[in-house]
Amino acid sequence: MKRIFKTAAILTVLAAFGCQSMGEKERTGTAVGAATGAVVGGVIGAATGKHNQREKVAVGAATGAVIGGLLGNRVGAYMDKQEQDLRNAMASTVAQNNAAIQRNNEQMLTATFKSELFFDVNSAVIKAGGYGELDRVANVLNQYPQTLIRIEGHTDQTGSEQYNLQLSERRANAVRAALVQRGVDPARITAIGMGECCPVSSDNAANRRVAMVLTGQA
Repeated sequence: MKRIFKTAAILTVLAAFGCQSMGEKERTGTAVGAATGAVVGGVIGAATGKHNQREKVAVGAATGAVIGGLLGNRVGAYMDKQEQDLRNAMASTVAQNNAAIQRNNEQMLTATFKSELFFDVNSAVIKAGGYGELDRVANVLNQYPQTLIRIEGHTDQTGSEQYNLQLSERRANAVRAALVQRGVDPARITAIGMGECCPVSSDNAANRRVAMVLTGQA
């Protein structure tokens, strides 16, 4: 038991020492790792005897914190590079105010495009000019295979709610199909129609959009 506590103490000190020089990405990873380690430690403790459960949880949490910090740093750096490459690929489109890139957190990045860039009014057929943008985006996505992609279609509030939902679904699926045609693994991509549920502005043009939510995986 003394050995277990000594191990936990050492690992906890290492985790704490590492946190002193951490950025936000490492802190996030440490928190996730610590929680996961605590759960694993608890399971092991339950399997090996109740009298050892607390010690196992302590060791699992401390070990998880160290490992989680490393994973958080790695995923954050992966997303940093992907964000920069995506910004380079979309630079002209962003400059024309037809798209925007937002870093949600260390593991998540969202690229948002005005619907008019890809679709005519009431249409889910991608316009010829939209394919050039998808070529550039797909090229970046193919360089980062550990990223999951969620495509969200959004409409404004004109028209019926049911029609808008169906239109947004068709548009999201059209973008998904175009990315798959450009070599992006379909297993990485989900498409969802959001309809008119999530306006971001009082301006209808701003609410008509397609968002690609990119999530890095440890």
